[in-house]
Amino acid sequence: MKHLICAAALLLGSNAMASEDIADKYPSSLLYDKPYEVIPGVFSAIGATAPPTYENAGHNNNLSFIVTGEGVVVINGGAAYGLAAALHEEIKAVTDEPVKLVFNENGQGHAVLGNGYWAEQGVPIVAHADAAHEVERFGGSILEAMQRYNRDRSEGTEVQLPTETFEDEYIVEMGDFRIEARHLGPAHSPGDIVIWLPKQSLVISGDMAFHERMLPIFPDTMTAEWIETWETAFEPLKARYVIPGHGHPTNMAQVRRFTRDYLLYLRAQIAAHLEAGGGLAEAYYVDQSPYAGLDTFEELATKNAGRVFEQMEFE
Repeated sequence: MKHLICAAALLLGSNAMASEDIADKYPSSLLYDKPYEVIPGVFSAIGATAPPTYENAGHNNNLSFIVTGEGVVVINGGAAYGLAAALHEEIKAVTDEPVKLVFNENGQGHAVLGNGYWAEQGVPIVAHADAAHEVERFGGSILEAMQRYNRDRSEGTEVQLPTETFEDEYIVEMGDFRIEARHLGPAHSPGDIVIWLPKQSLVISGDMAFHERMLPIFPDTMTAEWIETWETAFEPLKARYVIPGHGHPTNMAQVRRFTRDYLLYLRAQIAAHLEAGGGLAEAYYVDQSPYAGLDTFEELATKNAGRVFEQMEFE
């Protein structure tokens, strides 16, 4: 019955906004919240939609796992050694099946800094080649940034590269699941992948898709290419269920509204600003009020506008 209720909520597109003021939901664990079963066999520990802090131990993204019947596949190494260990304890409480594979959704800290724990367990760690390159180039500074906010909660964390990489897709047949790790094209950050479960029509989208918190646009985030990847490769999946990189599971309509549609809206605002002869200083303050209810709006809206201006100025 709980799966039917959950599925109904997803299909209705419920978007319970996650407040940055909500305290840790799982005080007995480093995890921000306890994993729950989204659909049969697929679990996710939903992270805070606030920036990473000591209070949430850096668990501000979703840490998911699939119990296949022949082993467990984990999606995201976690933001620290201790977070990976905490997730493993939750997996052991659900199943006796061993963890057989870990995917990193990209090369960001919350996806990769727990890799060392999984490597200690002898588990292969798979990522896109571009994500692995990001870890190789910037792993030291990513680790230092995490250590500054996480202090003692960063104990044991070291930079651990993925042990396997791929370019286009990495397909696993395990138990009841066909698991397709796909690099769909340029999106939020180098090496972004999605985990597509075609039999279940569920996509673990990583940072391809957002809906409860405002998406961040980094200096290397090419928004026009992200829109193209969305329209030519992500949307055609026609996923019934979406577990985004941040925020609660939902459906395609919700993530389209707050990802693709937001990118189109912001680019249109900046295009009008450029057409009117506006400069960078004013571009930071183009109207983004339709998205003001999203978490991290205050932290990201002006930065996003400035970076889109810098991109579109030379398109």
